[in-house]
Amino acid sequence: MKKVFAAAFLLCLCPCPLHALETYAGSIKTVRGTATIVRGSQPIAVTLGTRVYRNDTLKTGADGSLAMVFRDDTLLSIGPDSELVVNEFLYSPAEGKLSLVTRMLKGTAAFVSGIIGKLAPASVRFETPVATIGLRGTRFAVRIEEQAAEQR
Repeated sequence: MKKVFAAAFLLCLCPCPLHALETYAGSIKTVRGTATIVRGSQPIAVTLGTRVYRNDTLKTGADGSLAMVFRDDTLLSIGPDSELVVNEFLYSPAEGKLSLVTRMLKGTAAFVSGIIGKLAPASVRFETPVATIGLRGTRFAVRIEEQAAEQR
């Protein structure tokens, strides 16, 4: 019995990344050129299948682009020299917990809403430096000009 308690105590002391306890928001489906995810302050190289979590920042270089699919089948693509933060993602339809909030800092993006946009359209927001787009089961493309990005 002492061994079980000692093992449990040691497990509590082990550092565990926060994202390991959190359900992922989606995963990378395509990537070209330079692309990274910044998680906390750590840059992570993007490869096919890389999981994206709440508060991750997606960044692409001048030659980069990527596409991801959220767990609710929302599709998001970002083009060259882009930066976007996944601020919030909750997808638990059985519990009525549905939310998707992204913040585009610069660059270009294309977005096609998924199940959250159909079940709880008021819970989907796409924020930019100059406006917030409330989504109601739709698709759109956005380009943040350099001047607007500097205002953030």
